[in-house]
Amino acid sequence: MKMVSRFLMALGLAGMLAMPAAAADYPSKPINMIIAFTAGGSSDVQARIMQKYWNKYNPDQGWVFVYKPGAGGMIGFTEIAKAKADGYTIGGMNVPHIVLQTLGQKAQFTVDSFKYICQVVNDSQVVAVRKDSKFKTAKDVFDAAKANPGKIKLGLVGPMSGHHLMFLDAQKKYPDSKFAPVFYKGAADQNAAILGGEIDVMFGNLNDVMRSIDELHILGIAAEKENSQFLPGVPTLQSQGLDLISDIRRCFAAPKDIAPEHLEKLRAIFKQICEDKDYIAEMVKAGQPEQYMDGEAFHAWVKTQFAKSEELLSGAGLLKK
Repeated sequence: MKMVSRFLMALGLAGMLAMPAAAADYPSKPINMIIAFTAGGSSDVQARIMQKYWNKYNPDQGWVFVYKPGAGGMIGFTEIAKAKADGYTIGGMNVPHIVLQTLGQKAQFTVDSFKYICQVVNDSQVVAVRKDSKFKTAKDVFDAAKANPGKIKLGLVGPMSGHHLMFLDAQKKYPDSKFAPVFYKGAADQNAAILGGEIDVMFGNLNDVMRSIDELHILGIAAEKENSQFLPGVPTLQSQGLDLISDIRRCFAAPKDIAPEHLEKLRAIFKQICEDKDYIAEMVKAGQPEQYMDGEAFHAWVKTQFAKSEELLSGAGLLKK
């Protein structure tokens, strides 16, 4: 019996010693980074910047980018939720997209299907046209959609995306301005469409337009105040009589069953990155409105976003029960 007890104690001790070692060794191989939108879009650009600083703080194991665009990001978000929870598959996610898709598309995930690493971006939306457009103000656009119902082509990333939510809000508040919505897989496609003349106007993230700023005219920003850092002189939509405030938050997340020690390490590395002065400067240079929020606080914030989304989807007949 004594021999058996000693053997079991030895096994237990070995297990306790092995657990911290396993946690310390993580990650021991490259991590798959799922991007739910097309290459070259805002989510991809931000993740590429973050990858550079991930390599600074964790030089032994990098990221392998895996693109899963479509359905306003839902295809990629589902991949993250259903991935093996071993810490080697994480991905970028957007809000309100995941809220809308839960309510309006019967997504195969809920907002609780993930463990959130952190928020990295708070990206206000804007109304943008080509430089040679006849529209000079956002009010001009809405007036044209009122005078020519169904004729003004409006580019959106979606459906069931932040762009789509802003469109539904605009429809509710200004029902006489009837646009012809055109949906794209990602921001890169949306930008190409407006520059190529496929659409007349777009609702896009601030960062989406910054990468084509020399070719676009930004008519207004859907925020409570102007953004002098990125768009000096561009008025808010509210100042033009359009009561529209909308942003897209970007975060990183892992499957909900990820080991706590792996999640803790991911959160620690991402926090280091988000506090790095060179990272912040590079984000600003790329037109990325960076804003850090820790994973637990972000999860709680996401849950506050259901009321507005549910109301707008219900009013448009898009709520799935």
